[in-house]
Amino acid sequence: MQRNGFKYANLFLMLLLTLFIFTLILEIITHTDPVSLITNIISPEIQFAIRLSLLTSVISTFMCILIAIPVSYSLARYDFHGKAIINTVLDLPMALPPIVAGLGLLLIFGTTGVGSFLADAGLKFVFTVPGIIMAQFAVNISLMLRIMRSTFEGINPRYEHVAQTLGCTPFQAFIRTTLPLSKNGMIAGSVITWSRGIGEFGAVLMLAGATRMKTETLPIALYLNMSSGELDLAIAAATILILISGITLYLFERKGGVAKLY
Repeated sequence: MQRNGFKYANLFLMLLLTLFIFTLILEIITHTDPVSLITNIISPEIQFAIRLSLLTSVISTFMCILIAIPVSYSLARYDFHGKAIINTVLDLPMALPPIVAGLGLLLIFGTTGVGSFLADAGLKFVFTVPGIIMAQFAVNISLMLRIMRSTFEGINPRYEHVAQTLGCTPFQAFIRTTLPLSKNGMIAGSVITWSRGIGEFGAVLMLAGATRMKTETLPIALYLNMSSGELDLAIAAATILILISGITLYLFERKGGVAKLY
């Protein structure tokens, strides 16, 4: 009886939490009628926000993949002095509020010689679309690193050793053995990183600003329209973000979730 009571108490809390989250999402989606929702989704402003969000999140995710693979492989395979400190520093963006990371980016690219040099070379990050990409990258790279590091740690290095005894260079051994075996982790990390990138708000707001039809991603569109009292447009942006999150989680679970990253 006590065992059943413990089980039912846990199940009750699970159902209660599920109902709370479902009600929260349902209230957003059903707040306006379907015709009004569709009309606002196809409005020029929301369409611009969708295109910009997709473009910037895809580019920033690709950047995260390119950087995360060699860096996470180094952390998983090599031992060196200061590794614990480097791990801590690389994980910091996951623990920091995104708006703090955005402030750091604004100071780097807006007040230092590095920012001035890049601006003179034609690469401006403050209040521009490249700033959106940089903000998404800075906030999400730690997550991609963590997933890929766990993936590489779960792959036996003996595969590479055997490949090298058969004549492969270390790079060829990595490409032919470890990288294919890390496919699930790479896909899962990319999907989650892309989803977080498309929904990034704090860091984007600090570095790229909130200018309509210029740096207006979906979260920025939600913020601007809520600030100006355009609730229907804000709900349209929120609905698209909810759909993207749902599809992302579905794809992630199709790959087995965290349990089958490798």
